[in-house]
Amino acid sequence: MRFLAALFALVALNAQAESFEAKVLTVMDGDTVFVKTGPFKAKLRLVNIDAPEKDQSFGPQSRESLQSLIGGKVVHVESKAVDKFGRTIALISIGDINVNEEQVRRGMAWASSRSREGHAYVKLQNEAQQAKRGLWHEANPQQPSQWRKLHPAEPTKYRHQQQRKAQPQTQKPERFGTLACGKKSYCSQMVTCDEAHFYLTVCGEKRLDTNKDGIPCESLCGVLE
Repeated sequence: MRFLAALFALVALNAQAESFEAKVLTVMDGDTVFVKTGPFKAKLRLVNIDAPEKDQSFGPQSRESLQSLIGGKVVHVESKAVDKFGRTIALISIGDINVNEEQVRRGMAWASSRSREGHAYVKLQNEAQQAKRGLWHEANPQQPSQWRKLHPAEPTKYRHQQQRKAQPQTQKPERFGTLACGKKSYCSQMVTCDEAHFYLTVCGEKRLDTNKDGIPCESLCGVLE
């Protein structure tokens, strides 16, 4: 388990500032996809944007927009960083289209960066607002970050207690934020797809990937045929 965690960290470091071609296997929502490059599969989170969650208003439309752009296609990926869930934070393009920017231009995502690089996204968001495109056609669209605060994907205190009793720790677990290896092993214990991805890639819980395609808990992660 420690070896897998160390290997994951090494891959994460090498993924930063790297460009590569990849085939999009699954569009999970308006800013998250699974891709394959060579024999490797990875989960990508589009940089500088924040799309509505799947259960949030306009979430399905945002996912469908991204699906229409890159679903099943070969794209160019520029990785920027790796987050605590093992997702590569990336800029995706196909042909001359900057996919990240296009989602904001269509009104399918919010600009999430105020950096110099993010200024272009803020400008596109303002234009989409004025034209009432996509989610901006709604009267009071809610930022995904605010929606997540009101709908936290966290187990109840009772559930935490039951898991600790059922799975006592014998050694210090590998940790990323509030997640720790050794706490969970089954898809039925997972609350979010990101959590399942962490336990598969960092902790090596192979039972989460029964068909060995690199995607954990497919019913939770919303994998499409």
